[in-house]
Amino acid sequence: MFLHELKPNPGATQRPKRIGRGIGSGHGKTAGRGTKGQKARDQVPLTFEGGQTPLHRRLPRLKGFKNPTRKEYTIINVALLEERFEAGEVVTPETLLERRIIKKLEKDGLKVLGEGELTKSLTVHAHKFSKSAEQKITAAGGRVEAI
Repeated sequence: MFLHELKPNPGATQRPKRIGRGIGSGHGKTAGRGTKGQKARDQVPLTFEGGQTPLHRRLPRLKGFKNPTRKEYTIINVALLEERFEAGEVVTPETLLERRIIKKLEKDGLKVLGEGELTKSLTVHAHKFSKSAEQKITAAGGRVEAI
């Protein structure tokens, strides 16, 4: 068998329908479009909804910008550490989860913020610290350790 001998199976191909080529063709005059009406006169777009406001105009537009590299941290304030921990304790994301202070650890870890006051000396392990939180922990005699 050679490439020039290849041909489709019998009945697999059909001749194209020649429309609008005279009465004798069987598809003349109205050319299979029926009589009158919008569809008989011109081409209607597939997205046309009969004069109703089209779907693409009914839906709201997307606005703004979504940063693909945005970091997501679980946030905890210094005031909460003051309430829930005793002096000299070690604070880690795992201990916060165990004591149900936080529900879950976000993708990029734990961030400690400086809202509130801290009087106890604590060793805090976290992924990120705000400057004020770092100052308050060290001022209280504690240690800050980034994971």
